Amino acid sequence: MQRRDFFKIGGVLGAASVLPSVAFAAANESKSSAVRTFDVRLSHLLKEKGKNARFWLPLVTSTDFQQLVSDYKITTNAKEYYISDLAIPTLFADFKEGQVDPAIDVEFKVRTTERNTDFSKVNFNENEKLSKEIEFYLKATAQIPTTGIVKEFADKIIGKTKGDLEKARLIYNWVANTMERDNSVPGCGRGDVKAILESGKLVGKCTDINSVFVGLCRAVGIPARELFGIRVGASRFSGQMGAAPKEDGLSHISGGQHCRAEFYLKGYGWVPVDPADVTKVRLGEKLSNSDTKLAQIRDYLFGNWEMCWIGFNYGRDFDLKPLAEQRPINNFGYPYAEVDGNTLDYYNPKEFSYDYVSKEI
Repeated sequence: MQRRDFFKIGGVLGAASVLPSVAFAAANESKSSAVRTFDVRLSHLLKEKGKNARFWLPLVTSTDFQQLVSDYKITTNAKEYYISDLAIPTLFADFKEGQVDPAIDVEFKVRTTERNTDFSKVNFNENEKLSKEIEFYLKATAQIPTTGIVKEFADKIIGKTKGDLEKARLIYNWVANTMERDNSVPGCGRGDVKAILESGKLVGKCTDINSVFVGLCRAVGIPARELFGIRVGASRFSGQMGAAPKEDGLSHISGGQHCRAEFYLKGYGWVPVDPADVTKVRLGEKLSNSDTKLAQIRDYLFGNWEMCWIGFNYGRDFDLKPLAEQRPINNFGYPYAEVDGNTLDYYNPKEFSYDYVSKEI
């Protein structure tokens, strides 16, 4: 069977009660703790003709900063569908042989709470013994090595600086100020840290840029990870960072997939960051690093997330469940489907096809 690997080119289903929880440092009460609620509809119609169609969809992971407030409502002509993975919440659907126009729509309501970090209250404890769950995010992966050129870059950036918070801030500022967004990269990018650093171009999209942050942190012993998700509402900072509603009152979010990042600070917990959105605003609004607006956004996105976005999962280089033809998958922020073993182009909503909309309520 033919396999298309696009990452190499650049009813009611009650699920809210079974999604895993993710540990996270408590939000700072003194800052904004805006709570927002979104109705989201994800509609899919597999256009490619064939005998056998299978479908995987990333679902919302349950955390302290986002929770489902309704069950998933599923409308489909699939012969069966179920949640196939709890660690990486996934909806799987299998269609009967020869099914005409395989389709699956998913509707849900999600509540988000802004993530804020009060660094005056952060206590670093270098003697904290990391759990196996946290240690996992120190490991090298196929796309994120922690030795060689990655370690060389990280060491140059931090110099003789002591303290994980100070090191993470230096790495964040370097990535946000030095890397550039390249809108020609397919999707959210591949996130191949070694290739990016070796190229000398230091460009990419959100997965590329935030993966560089993650790799550099891991190389100096700071656990870090990406969270893959999608923009669902308007941003108070910039149109580049959100999905504002159109004249129909809906935010059209089919191309709104976005990757964010976190690093773990001993004695405190996970700290949110997003250097990739700094580069997106700089390019989209034609700003310079010294511009006051960009400086404010850069400062905010070290330790804070505006929750006009929802996260799906932390998966990198893993196998979908049940096994797909494309494996391991680089990351899982887009729908994935196969027809007769051929991978549909999940970067192209019209060709796939899918239509995603959200509405803030």
